[in-house]
Amino acid sequence: MKKKGLIISFEGIDGCGKTTQANLFFEYLKESGLDILLLNEPGGTYAGEKIRDILLDSRNSICPFSELFLYLASRLQLVEEMIRPAVEKGTTIILDRYVDSTTAYQGYGRKLPIKFIESIHRTFIGSLMPNITFLIDAPAENLLPIIEKKKRDRIEEESIEFQKRVRKGYLAIARKNRTRVHIIKRKTQEQTHKEIVKEWGKFLNGLKDSAGFSLKSTKKR
Repeated sequence: MKKKGLIISFEGIDGCGKTTQANLFFEYLKESGLDILLLNEPGGTYAGEKIRDILLDSRNSICPFSELFLYLASRLQLVEEMIRPAVEKGTTIILDRYVDSTTAYQGYGRKLPIKFIESIHRTFIGSLMPNITFLIDAPAENLLPIIEKKKRDRIEEESIEFQKRVRKGYLAIARKNRTRVHIIKRKTQEQTHKEIVKEWGKFLNGLKDSAGFSLKSTKKR
């Protein structure tokens, strides 16, 4: 049986530093010679980037369900164009946001039906769920100064109460998926990265006896 590539996702509320950590981890794994791909959400495809522009433009007023379906449309394009082919080829994928973002932001943040969101994901994501998720966690009020210093997109302009609901959602997802979701308490950039690498090592030790997945190397033997 041909082994499939792994899916690694990075999650967290706005300002937590998950994009920085996803990039650092990508470089870390690339140095070890892995065949690896870094993707971001929403986006990652031509259609997905167009949808991203709509979703994040602060001039747009988008109702919660429209927002949900736009995120899902972008994700489905990414799954079909990028994720599925890469996984079947044995490539390891790092995702800067994935399915948990929608459950946290649109489910808990926008208060849309969570079971409905999960049902949609089961329908078109299927087995392409993350094998491991790093949740970079910090209280929303601690991250507010970071967000206020940057040019904010439509989601980042939401209230602190919204961000608190999203964080609560992420922690609920982590409790429900204790094996997959690893909570990484936000510290300095370097300390956070070291903790991620430590958790990754534990994950790999547990993966050794698992069949069906591979860590494909690009290095010549």
